[in-house]
Amino acid sequence: MTVKIITIDGPSGSGKGTLAAKLAAHYQFHLLDSGALYRLLGLSLHKQGLLEEIDSHLDHCAEIATNLDIQFVTTPNETQILLDGEDVTQTIRTERVGEFASKVAAIPVLRTALFERQRAFAQAPGLVADGRDMATSIFPEAPAKIYLTASAQSRAERRVKQLQGMGLDVKINDILANIEARDKRDMEREVAPLRPAADALIIDSSELNIDEVFNLMTQYIDKQLAK
Repeated sequence: MTVKIITIDGPSGSGKGTLAAKLAAHYQFHLLDSGALYRLLGLSLHKQGLLEEIDSHLDHCAEIATNLDIQFVTTPNETQILLDGEDVTQTIRTERVGEFASKVAAIPVLRTALFERQRAFAQAPGLVADGRDMATSIFPEAPAKIYLTASAQSRAERRVKQLQGMGLDVKINDILANIEARDKRDMEREVAPLRPAADALIIDSSELNIDEVFNLMTQYIDKQLAK
């Protein structure tokens, strides 16, 4: 059976995660949150005191990436993420860990270490892969490719609401600065920079709600998967 793959790429805060989960449920496909893998690796390296010294311990860090003890425990309401048996579902969504992930993602050796792990998620009947280079690097053969973006300001506003909902005290100026810095780093990295695939559908969600974006996506995906 051919595995049908849907990729959703885009910058932080564009709504990729929420929409990828909705699409996976809609099509009853598997889900890959590639950003979570990078966040988990960044968090693991930080806990082991290696994040600031990656260049001096590349082989060891790559070995850690290959052997990360990760579990995704899916319930009807959410996906619980475990690292070394510890629930880090909310921890990995913080801005600080997002910065860890962006640093890790810029290092070719670590990206290579996570490449096959991501490819292995492509199982029948299909996969929705959410990330920054799913269409351009990990699954270039995907028949349905979407690049979801939004203005930095609107993404910052959404992120503030999300973090406040987690009980965190955050300021929009700090979040906006982090988003702009992360965008710059992701777009300018030498390996698999953040950019839309040549054949991707580009959606700007700045002025659209989740349902409006979801409808645009499913209309496009249905046509692509029917080919």
